[in-house]
Amino acid sequence: MSTRKFIRNMHRWLGISSGLVVFIMAITGCLYAFKDEIQQATQAFRFVTAQDRPFLRPSQLQTIAQKSLPDKLIHAVKYNGKEKSAEVIFYHNTPTYYFTVFLNPYDGTILRVKDMEAGFFHFILDGHFYLWLPPTIGQPIVATATLVFTITLLLGLFLWYPKNSAATKQRFWFRWKKTTQWKRKNYDLHNILGFYVSFFGFVLAFTGMVWGFPWFASIYYSAWGGEKSLIYQDPIVKKVPPDSTGLQKSPVDKVWFIMQTAYPDAKSIEVHPPENDTTAIAANANLENGTFWKTDYRYYDQYRFNEIPVAHVYGRLKDTKLADKIMRMNYDIHVGAIGGLAGKTLAFLVSLIIATLPVTGAYIWFGRRNKSQNHCKFEAHKSTANRMESSN
Repeated sequence: MSTRKFIRNMHRWLGISSGLVVFIMAITGCLYAFKDEIQQATQAFRFVTAQDRPFLRPSQLQTIAQKSLPDKLIHAVKYNGKEKSAEVIFYHNTPTYYFTVFLNPYDGTILRVKDMEAGFFHFILDGHFYLWLPPTIGQPIVATATLVFTITLLLGLFLWYPKNSAATKQRFWFRWKKTTQWKRKNYDLHNILGFYVSFFGFVLAFTGMVWGFPWFASIYYSAWGGEKSLIYQDPIVKKVPPDSTGLQKSPVDKVWFIMQTAYPDAKSIEVHPPENDTTAIAANANLENGTFWKTDYRYYDQYRFNEIPVAHVYGRLKDTKLADKIMRMNYDIHVGAIGGLAGKTLAFLVSLIIATLPVTGAYIWFGRRNKSQNHCKFEAHKSTANRMESSN
């Protein structure tokens, strides 16, 4: 077997084995691409009228929101600017729940209590991450299929490279005529579109594997020169007896005031109440709408309010190196948000084309298989006819 034939067989069987999963991931990726824009256009409770007065403090919003979900734990309070509703986020891993209470930050009016694990976009994201299977089953399947897709792309690029200069023109653009049959058109769709989206396909696959495989994330980060931990962890603080602090009752409010002073132009500020009496208060300020990589993550002692440095990549932006920034950009790159609306549009189109590749590839395979079977039947029939003629 020649090298080219071996690679063609590998490309075919790897494509067939991962095709359905790749199709689902690509289609769900398309549908998820403009989630933020669609939600902002259709969910009025995310917006408020700007007022000339200060926001309610986090402790006040917590008290109001807690009445709606008295048996749930508050994970964070997030302020989204003067013209957007504030969010009190209720999240827990075991038992699993994820709710957001949207409030008017000026007067505390509850605008909506939303189950974040329900609705169309959660359904789409669940399919993209887990194929609608339990996470322990679906996640490894998705990660493995992404790796197989990456290898399939590499093999496809090798097969795309023309054997001679005469075939080069047909590898870059469609040269169809009225007499061109559908089989040829399907082959060109697979071959030419696959070539043009291959680079972006690699980007989507690489950023996806960063989430899918911890070992891949570690290698990828180290290759860029990364030295920090990739595992998020809240710092531990030394507990101070209540009667010796002499500090205000709500340390979350204090940290919120610190963040407001440090980031007067932030697009959003989020504070996390400490999980227990020995964890720090985590806070973050996002300096840009639509992306997350420029977010400043800061941690404060809940008793003394001194800032605590961390050894992982989710710290202050000014302390990050190139490798840290690349890891922070991973989500924004994966969804195209790093390029704004144009980047999301590109991610949408690339995902849509990727979704067609398993379909056009399967059609090519079935066409060749049927042709081979028909050829074998013809040869068998011809051989039988020859034997009968000889016997006569």
